[in-house]
Amino acid sequence: MNTLPLLSLVVFTPWAGAALLTFLRGASPATTRALTLLFSLSTLALSAVLLAGFNPASIAPQFVERSTWISALNVHYHLGLDGLSLLLVLLTGLLTPAALLASWSFLSPSSASSSLQSPRLFGSLFLLLQGAALGVFLALDFFHWFLFWELSLVPAFFLIKLWGGPGATRAAYQFVVYTIGGSAFMLVGFAALFVATGTLDFAQLAQLARDGTLAAQLPGGAHQVVFLGVLLGLAVKVPLWPFHTWLPATYAEAPTGASMFLTGVMSKMGVYAFLRILWPIFPTPLHTAAPWLIALALGGVVFGAFAALKQTDLKRMVAYSSVNHLSYCLLALFAVSYATGRNAPTGPAASAALSGTLLQMFNHGLSAAALFACVGILENRSGGKRGLADFGGVRTAAPVFAGLCGVALFSSLGLPGLNGFVGEFLLFRGVFGLHPAAAAIATLGLLATALFLLTFWQRVFHGPRAGAAATAFPDCTMVERVTLVPLVALMFVFGLFPGLLTGLFNPLITSWADHLTLP
Repeated sequence: MNTLPLLSLVVFTPWAGAALLTFLRGASPATTRALTLLFSLSTLALSAVLLAGFNPASIAPQFVERSTWISALNVHYHLGLDGLSLLLVLLTGLLTPAALLASWSFLSPSSASSSLQSPRLFGSLFLLLQGAALGVFLALDFFHWFLFWELSLVPAFFLIKLWGGPGATRAAYQFVVYTIGGSAFMLVGFAALFVATGTLDFAQLAQLARDGTLAAQLPGGAHQVVFLGVLLGLAVKVPLWPFHTWLPATYAEAPTGASMFLTGVMSKMGVYAFLRILWPIFPTPLHTAAPWLIALALGGVVFGAFAALKQTDLKRMVAYSSVNHLSYCLLALFAVSYATGRNAPTGPAASAALSGTLLQMFNHGLSAAALFACVGILENRSGGKRGLADFGGVRTAAPVFAGLCGVALFSSLGLPGLNGFVGEFLLFRGVFGLHPAAAAIATLGLLATALFLLTFWQRVFHGPRAGAAATAFPDCTMVERVTLVPLVALMFVFGLFPGLLTGLFNPLITSWADHLTLP
């Protein structure tokens, strides 16, 4: 029997790298870059080991690590991996090195002139952020899950504040205040759950919810109040419209690598928590609130896309695009909850909606991170400009860059043959079978998405040369190619062979869809 704590290694190896960088005060920038990248790649390497030993046919958590931590509070150190968490561990392993490569300038000798902008500090913060996100995806007890959830805010705050744009300080504080405010409600909700049940273990709480014990132990309106508190904490994180107002400024002001991680990984933490916590522990309140939540998700789908269409700042355009794409995931989840317990046969539609949600989480992470990397390249070439009117004819000046960015744009658009298509198709297939009216309204978001992404493509890469492209716009450097080419290649691979991903979670999705009942 393999007793190696693989999941703990996944979580804490990046933190070990951050600690090492902290003590290497005399390390050269080249050494700092190499160590930061090496420790960030540990997740990808360990993910390969997990994949080799993972059994997709089993829906129970695998590689489980469980030991008593605080016996007086019945708190256990409890880690586990299923198809959902494996998917997001893989995504984190892919995007963290890419985000660091996109941040290569912050780890270069020229960035070491200020103690606040030392490459060691930047690398340490990024590795801390990586480990915290991995902890969220693997923890199965609320106590340390919440610690990882909150600890992720600290490095993200400093990455935005110290290396962000002119409005970074305000954006960083807004990001933290919104998220901590939502988390406070969630913490109070789980404190009430602990008082009522004596446990913070996710599996035990889900079992109490299934057999009706949880509702009985929270009489009156207490069950609904606790549900609302947890919902608010997660809604801010995703974010669910209208709790999204912190996101555009945060993503726009953050440095390129941080923007890639925020949209590719941290936003998925919220959707993951909906699937891991809210849906299994509060099925009845979620079913009751589903019609209202579907309306809010549609607000994110439609208003997010039309807000992106109105942007002239490319980074804010991609930020609003993230609101739109993540709202599709929430729409599918709420549509499944809406159909839960009804007499109509909803199994196939629910399976499609849930499969589409997981694929959308992964595929959006790839395409949105690549788009932020591309905007960062445009910004670097033009001396900080990133407006639609600041470019033109870039395809002629930099054909390799145009090709890579074009694939990312059309992946985000959902072009068949690329990874974005499969997830969106399954989402709409599922939602249409569960709530046809919501699916019809959501198509407005598809229309607006096509308009703003094609506008991006036409204005920046075609037409007469303008701005930086009119003078000198060098094509991709080797580091930029190493950043973008793997992401673009995966867009083709998972677009043509989606079974490589769905095979990891199909049994889990089938199990979820077969048990759409209310206590």
